[in-house]
Amino acid sequence: MRKYNLRHIMEKAWQLFRKNREKGLRFGECLHRSWLSEKAKEENARRIERAKVAAGIGEEVNTWANWKALGHEVVHGAKALFSTELIWGSRGDGATYNAVFFGKSQTRPIEA
Repeated sequence: MRKYNLRHIMEKAWQLFRKNREKGLRFGECLHRSWLSEKAKEENARRIERAKVAAGIGEEVNTWANWKALGHEVVHGAKALFSTELIWGSRGDGATYNAVFFGKSQTRPIEA
């Protein structure tokens, strides 16, 4: 049985609630979406790994936004190595989106 980080789920729910309060989103719905996001992480990781293997990629990969969060920028003009459909749990409706991935060799550290 998988253990979930309940603190993280609750923090995400509050974050969603504060962000969407003006839209009339109730806290219960935000908590539901937070749980969906947490449960989708495992499935999304499997989808990424399958797409990575199918594309024959051996290096570390991330999305443009994740590389930026890690302190790297994708080199201008770099083409994505592969893309895959991921579950977007925070929308609450089981929606999916197409995420594109870049390799570490296509990035450089962000200059301060």
